[in-house]
Amino acid sequence: MVKRLKILIADDHAVFRHGLKDILRKNFPGVVIGEAETGRGVVNKVRKAKWHIVVLDVTMPGLNGVDALLEIKQIQPALPILMLSMHSEDQYAIRVLKAGASGYINKIKASLEIVKAITSVLAGDKFISPRLTERLVEQLKPGSKKSPHDRLSNREYQVMQLTASGKSLKEIGDKLSISVQTVSTHRMRILKKMGLHTSAELIRYVMENELAWRGVQQ
Repeated sequence: MVKRLKILIADDHAVFRHGLKDILRKNFPGVVIGEAETGRGVVNKVRKAKWHIVVLDVTMPGLNGVDALLEIKQIQPALPILMLSMHSEDQYAIRVLKAGASGYINKIKASLEIVKAITSVLAGDKFISPRLTERLVEQLKPGSKKSPHDRLSNREYQVMQLTASGKSLKEIGDKLSISVQTVSTHRMRILKKMGLHTSAELIRYVMENELAWRGVQQ
């Protein structure tokens, strides 16, 4: 473990950040903790200072956590990033790990797992649950079958979830900082890749597979 540990916490909920800071200060004496409330904010802090690890929420205002992860990896490829989310592992864990994350924790379990996760990641290991490990091994087997939503890019996956949450094209565009035309194009590609024909079929698929977006920012 480094002598003067510097951890950057990126989450838009102040109460949650405060709880994490208390846990980290009790377990890592002398730790220096930085905070960011937005996806763009965490990227800017990574540009301006050196951190030993970033704890990053998937669902962030403006630039979402997945895209922030990709930008951070371009700036500092070796910087460990531990992703947090209210979403189940089935929704985002494999995606963020493939994008370069060092681990994934469900926020419900964060208070119990954060210290162990950070210690593991700083030691050079990945932090994932045994269940997720099994899923990753299964995907690596020759001839393994992918679910329809696994064919989507990260952006398409986000558009799928927001569409299923009832957001309009404009609302989705505003949230993801893309044009209405781009949202429409993504939606058409989503339907084609998944073998669906209407938004109603897409919404039903999301609900049946428990892929709904939790905590959508208004």
